[in-house]
Amino acid sequence: MWKEFKEFVMRGNLLDMAIGIILGVAFGAIITSLVNDIIMPPIGLLLGNVNFSNLFVSLNGQTYPSLDAAKAAGAPTINYGVFVNTLINFLIIAFVLFLIIRAINQMRRKQEISATPTTRECPFCHTQIPISATRCPHCTSQLE
Repeated sequence: MWKEFKEFVMRGNLLDMAIGIILGVAFGAIITSLVNDIIMPPIGLLLGNVNFSNLFVSLNGQTYPSLDAAKAAGAPTINYGVFVNTLINFLIIAFVLFLIIRAINQMRRKQEISATPTTRECPFCHTQIPISATRCPHCTSQLE
């Protein structure tokens, strides 16, 4: 059983997937920091010193100076500012993934276009022969 598990874990696809997940989590942390620490402060400043991560609605009718104070008091809250930050994170990640997939697709298209055939099929014996061949090396038929 241990041997089977080891073979399963060491498969190339599983390792590639694990590496992709780890890189994805790290990329997500970078994007979260980008949004929270670089993008949202200037937007908050433009909107009158608003800290989006501190925007919330208290459902018990009381007012609190910050989201942390409301959470410490155990108040039920709707944290729409945190939602806005998360939404911006998602949009940035989705856009970057779109750009990556688009670049990969363009590279694939270029490879397909540049892949000119170097062989053709013999019309008599149906084996692959060089395009410039005038006689099939397999069946010795004269080619056009």
